[in-house]
Formats: sequence, structure tokens, C-alpha cells
Amino acid sequence: MISRRTLLAASMIPTSGATLAGARFSSPPDLRLFVPAAPGGGWDGTARAAEKVLRETRAASSLQFENVPGAGGTVGLPRFVGMRGRRNLLMVSGLTMISSAITNKSPIAVSQLTPVARLIGEVHVLVVPAESPIRTLSDFVAAFRADPKGMSVAGGSAGGTDHMLLGIMGSALGIPATQLSYVAFSGGGPAVTAIIGGQVKAGISNWSEFEPHVASGRMRAIALSGTERLPDVDVPTMREGGLDAVLYNWRGVWAPPGIPEEHREQLASLMEDLVRSEEWKRECKNRGWQELYMPPAEFAAFLKAETGSIEGVLRQLGLAG
Repeated sequence: MISRRTLLAASMIPTSGATLAGARFSSPPDLRLFVPAAPGGGWDGTARAAEKVLRETRAASSLQFENVPGAGGTVGLPRFVGMRGRRNLLMVSGLTMISSAITNKSPIAVSQLTPVARLIGEVHVLVVPAESPIRTLSDFVAAFRADPKGMSVAGGSAGGTDHMLLGIMGSALGIPATQLSYVAFSGGGPAVTAIIGGQVKAGISNWSEFEPHVASGRMRAIALSGTERLPDVDVPTMREGGLDAVLYNWRGVWAPPGIPEEHREQLASLMEDLVRSEEWKRECKNRGWQELYMPPAEFAAFLKAETGSIEGVLRQLGLAG
């Protein structure tokens, strides 16, 4: 079983860390942002927010985008690895890249890249249809324990963060993964339709994706997956409800392999300046993101531990060998 002390987000608390002493660009660079996903998703949104702030703060002279979608990032990953030694290039990705590489048995992994910074994270929310008799996390837990297979939960693709959070919840309650009833959807729209229409008993996704439907009254938010409540959001955490399940859908940036150390430090300093800017803090607040910045060395250590944790969760779900 998954130890509650080694949950995916055990170390996902924002770090204060000393500022980097590395080299900085002598003049604003021309940057290229590589996103291994289609436009409009979470990774693309993070990259677009970074672009906006880098332009506003004039930290970059120009920015170009390249989106290479497919298989949870594992289609674009080999292309990025092939850009070995390329300067002024950053890939924006996150947790799902690691899980996708494991479930797709990809020969390429993020461990082959150059970690630059972890930037932000989004909490997940557990919701039920507005007409559901389940009104609190305690109600959900009682129903979940009584009939795990009957408690169908909608979310994104199998092995994604939504699925992993359900696995973590089940583990915390002593419910075997074989008893979980997870209904995977390829996009947020179909999952929303299934939840609102009562085709499933509950749903899990990023708070930002379900928040409009909670605000409209079509869904009821039961609990959040963070370590603390979101500002101005009257929804308790799972830990508040006695369920020790924590997860942040984090995102970060990598450089290609084989870049000089001095250039890695330049990129890292650029990202540190980004996350410490008032413009970035504004974007995080407006988008409901948690600031989870980590500099390169800390991010690299986190990635190593995170990969092991994700493998454990996926193994429990029967999605990893």
C-alpha cells in the first residue's frame, strides 16, 4: 500500500530558498518555449502566462512557441531531447509527463533533461452532482467505504493526476485499487457532462476546471487536495475532513540536455526573477495557482523522489510494471 508519508505532494510546499547567485543574461534573450501538449491545456496555459510576464517585465526580447501534442507529452519529449545543447530553449511540462512516460513505457524520460525550475501547482477538487445526497467529505467517505465499486468517479485519462488522486484516497482509506471505479474521459467537457448529468457519482479535476460549474450551482465541491484552503474559497481540504490525501498538479520548466552550466544558471536566474515578480504573483492569484517554486538543485532532487512516488501509485493502480 502507498504510505501516507510518501504521497505525491508530500514535499510540494512552497520553498523560501535563498536567491540564486548564478549568472544572468547580459541583455534580454530571444526565448523559445516548447510545450509537449496542444494549445489550451494546463501546460500551454502556464507557458502563455510566463510569456505574458516575461514580455511585461521586458525580461525577454522575443518569444516563440512550439506545441507538439500527444500521449501525455511523450510524443514531444523525444523531440525536445533531440535538441541537445540548444540555447535559450525551455520546455514547460509537469507531473503528467512523468506518469505518461511510465504508463506508455517510453524509452525517453524527463531524467534525461536539464531541470531549471518548478513553478506552480494546481489543487484538485472532489465534486458531486448538485442533486447528490452526498454533501460533505464524510458523506463521500462513508459511501466510498460501503460500496467502492458503486462510487464511480469521473476524471481525465487513466493514469493521470485525477486517477492518481483517487488511488491515493483509496489507499488512505484502505480500499484496494481493484475496488476503485474510475471512469476516464479524454477531455474535461465529457467528464463535466457525465457529472452534471448524474452518470457518475463524483468527479475529480483541477479546481480551475470545475470552479465555474461549482459557482453556477451545477456541481457541489466536497474537498480540495491541497495542504491548505484556497484564498476566498469556502471548500475544505481533504485533510480537514480526516482524509490524508494531498496532491498538487505541479508544472515546471526544463532545458535540453547538454547545455553549459553557465547557461543553465542564466535560465534559472531568469525563472527566479519571473516567479518573484509582482506580475507573476498576479497571474497565479488570477488563475488559482499555488506558487511552488523550486530552483534547479532542489527541483532535480524533487523529481527523483517524485518519480519513485508516481511509480508506486501507478503500480497500485495496475498501470506500471
